[in-house]
Amino acid sequence: MGKVFKLVEEIQLDGARFVDARFDLQDKEAGKKAFEEGHAPGAIYVDLEQELSDMESNNGRHPMPNKEKLAAVFQELGLRYEDQIVVYDQGAAPFAPRAWWMLTYAGFPNVVIVNGGAPALEEKISFTKDIIKYPPTTIEFTWQDELYAPRQAVKAIVDGEVNATLLDARAAVRYRGEIEPLDKVAGHIPTAKNFDWEQLKSDGQLQANDALRSKVARDEHVVVYCGSGVTASPLYAVLADEGYENIQLYVGSFSDWITEYDVEKGTNE
Repeated sequence: MGKVFKLVEEIQLDGARFVDARFDLQDKEAGKKAFEEGHAPGAIYVDLEQELSDMESNNGRHPMPNKEKLAAVFQELGLRYEDQIVVYDQGAAPFAPRAWWMLTYAGFPNVVIVNGGAPALEEKISFTKDIIKYPPTTIEFTWQDELYAPRQAVKAIVDGEVNATLLDARAAVRYRGEIEPLDKVAGHIPTAKNFDWEQLKSDGQLQANDALRSKVARDEHVVVYCGSGVTASPLYAVLADEGYENIQLYVGSFSDWITEYDVEKGTNE
């Protein structure tokens, strides 16, 4: 797959198609406002909830869009498979990784994330308020279905029918079921291990560390999840960046799992 995260100086900026994925779960208009106040030249804005989730679905808090919806979004944005796509958010956040994962799942072959986000990018290029509307494109999509784990696939892991490691990206207190601020049930998907994605943050960037490398081996089949498939995205992206090849994202995550199945509390560490 190659490197997922790149420093600005490692990216060929000339001719890049910038995708601005800034978002704030507490202030859902903040990302769009930041984009309107200034963005990379020629950038398009993608909204976590409007474009990268199917908020009409009941399968979790940021449900997986179907292929038809995603295809329509990317074509309407004027993206092409031959584009060099450069995704950024506010830096050390889960939103560029979520957009990167959706683009990669949709088969776009050349997508990278700016490590350090908009602040790092703005140090190298002048941001603009000019908004460009690209003509829609037509794409014959080559979907990368092996990147996605639906609920049934996760159930097969829990039941021991498939040998894989479930990795919960939430804070340890939520994983253990001691508190649950968002979902109706506290705990984690049975058999799951825990690695808080916040541990990936370092000086405004996201990067792997020895704690993550010791948690899951490169040759393991790893399925990452969180509360709603958002903060698991950086964990997935960092594993991919490290060269892990057999990884999947359970987009529905814990908020989808609890609509049908029981949970565990405590720890499997």
